[in-house]
Amino acid sequence: MVTIPAQFNGPDHSGNGGYVAGLIAHEVGTGPVTSTLRIPPPLDVPLSWESDGEHVRLLTAGGAVVGEAEPGELVRKVPELPSAADATTGLAAYQGFENHPFDRCFTCGTARGEGDGLRLFTGPFAEGRTAAPWTPHASFADEDGLLDVPTTWAALDCPGGWAADFTRQAMVLGRMTAEVLRRPRTGESLIATGELSERSGRKFLTSTALYAVDGELLGRAEQVWIEIDVATFR
Repeated sequence: MVTIPAQFNGPDHSGNGGYVAGLIAHEVGTGPVTSTLRIPPPLDVPLSWESDGEHVRLLTAGGAVVGEAEPGELVRKVPELPSAADATTGLAAYQGFENHPFDRCFTCGTARGEGDGLRLFTGPFAEGRTAAPWTPHASFADEDGLLDVPTTWAALDCPGGWAADFTRQAMVLGRMTAEVLRRPRTGESLIATGELSERSGRKFLTSTALYAVDGELLGRAEQVWIEIDVATFR
């Protein structure tokens, strides 16, 4: 059994897409993993696991599939490391400071305090590209002083949504393929970046990456975002 604490929300009443996708992916193993979210992940309720070899599902008490994961493949070029100046420009231009559809999002919400949310604010520095400097807070440290896998997936999540621009249309994560090469250390200076690849109807395809300032790639992801109507999303 597992419970997604309310702290790890995206929209107010459902789980952060990257965090939940990473939670499921962690049950599959290392290497690239693809997680698909089927319904808005419920918070603070018991959920159960179902496994069929390398295919893992997270289920509600009623048997509905919250999400599922299996080994995946990364097919797009990883977004390049932005310069420190580009990351600073992105942070200053973060649209969420003025207009945020989910301002309590665990990853990118401006209403979350230090140590409560990740406060990862990636804004545009070029067409279709976002970036920001980021230092993980000590409150997110595992026993070894590193971020766990679900939290690292959360950090790889929203830079892609902001590359597609949440201020033009509200979106939620539908699918994410990611690989964590090294879990970040708390207190470590990092640069997060996102890139919009294409739009197809209500779907937006994005890629993200998390780098150390010396250029080491810590993790990368490819995502499918789905446009939603915030008023009816539950």
